[in-house]
Amino acid sequence: IFSKGSAVIKITWDHSATTPSPPVSEFLLICFPNYQSWQHWLSLLLSLLFLLAMGANATLLVTIRLEASLHEPMYCLLSLLSLLDVVLCLTVIPKVLAIFWFDNKAISFSGCFLQMFIMNSFLTMESCTFMVMAYDRYVAICNPLHYPSVITNQFVASAAIFVVARNGLLTMPIPILSSRLRYCAENIIKNCICTNLSVSKPSCDDITFNRLYQFVAGWTLLGSDLILIILSYSCILKAVLKIKVEGAAAKALSTCGSHFILILFFSTVLLVLVITNLARKRIPPDVPILLNILHHRIPPALNPIVYGVRTKEIKQGIQKLLRRL
Repeated sequence: IFSKGSAVIKITWDHSATTPSPPVSEFLLICFPNYQSWQHWLSLLLSLLFLLAMGANATLLVTIRLEASLHEPMYCLLSLLSLLDVVLCLTVIPKVLAIFWFDNKAISFSGCFLQMFIMNSFLTMESCTFMVMAYDRYVAICNPLHYPSVITNQFVASAAIFVVARNGLLTMPIPILSSRLRYCAENIIKNCICTNLSVSKPSCDDITFNRLYQFVAGWTLLGSDLILIILSYSCILKAVLKIKVEGAAAKALSTCGSHFILILFFSTVLLVLVITNLARKRIPPDVPILLNILHHRIPPALNPIVYGVRTKEIKQGIQKLLRRL
């Protein structure tokens, strides 16, 4: 305040205009804000699926580890698939159940982006593992004489390194780009999990490049895997149709039947999720959220069950394991 003659001039300083907003240290996950009443019923379903997935995958992993006859490349790839399922389960479902049961909506800034990275990278790792398994079946049926020399333990180790390196490196920029956004003290995420688009939406920066990178990376990884899987099974079907021995075609198809069922289910659920996200304005916003959670839950629960039911060697191994107990 200062005076000039008889006039008194008062200057006020607006601290809010110059003081930056405090950085966001955590996010709040708001699950199904329009359907709070049935969250307990959904939590019961998710709990059962979680226990089923963890129990089935653990049984499958222990069976393959203890049964010497299952120490083959095909079952090693199946073990890799189960490990990916277990990690996805532990990354997503416990936090969702904590929100439903204990209203624990807060998730740390770093924890949110770690969850985002694991979900994006491990989902594409599953797709890539399905692609490697399709190649395994292609060699087994179309070039059976070369199978022992092509599909070796060294091939499985190299394939596992390729699966982890390719998908981990190409999906890593997604959470990095989201974490570098300015959130302007806005930390409400209208989702049960830290997906890229849900987390980026409340930021006050332009997220065009963020969305574009996820779109290109996602379709490049998943799309290339799907194309190679389709080519592998087209060659398998073509080779099977040429088999003239009675019953040989059915036997050949049964060896990859479990694999094909899981790929079909994985791709179908993913396709439904993509369509619902594209048609977001025409459907309730909670539907894509629910489908996203179920996509991380149902395939991991079904994968070991389908293989356990349809594969004779695994079924016998599980029976031996149960007798030991």
